[in-house]
Amino acid sequence: MKVSILLLLIFTAILAVGTRADAPDKTDVVVKKMQEYVKQATEAVKTALTTVHESEAAQQARRWLSANANLVKQQLARLKEQLAELWKLTLTA
Repeated sequence: MKVSILLLLIFTAILAVGTRADAPDKTDVVVKKMQEYVKQATEAVKTALTTVHESEAAQQARRWLSANANLVKQQLARLKEQLAELWKLTLTA
């Protein structure tokens, strides 16, 4: 889940809980509940980001990208040259 969506959900929950508070003396309860929600949401986001960052697939992707970046650049340069030659042949025909 994106962080911006999570923040939107948190603020929506704050507004919803705030509108349910009938009296000013319930404000402290509402604030404590919202602090708990925010803490839980923060922990969930941290856990999710850590899991993604440390996953084997992410590590393999980073290794593959670093190992093959130059090869991809060379292949794109060759493709560019071939397309340029094809374009010249098309113009002369």
